[in-house]
Amino acid sequence: METIEKVMQTLQNAGKPMKAGEIAELTGIDKKDVDNAIKKLKKDEKIISPKVCYYEPK
Repeated sequence: METIEKVMQTLQNAGKPMKAGEIAELTGIDKKDVDNAIKKLKKDEKIISPKVCYYEPK
């Protein structure tokens, strides 16, 4: 599974806004890669940021 897909799935399963560090811990993916995936998902408007540094599916 691709990093972006893993990040999106983790956010969907969490049921709450999450920080990049939390996503990295849960998935085992390097935080830098998680940050890049978040940037891409935000650009594609698949996730939103309800508060600073927290993300959730749109």
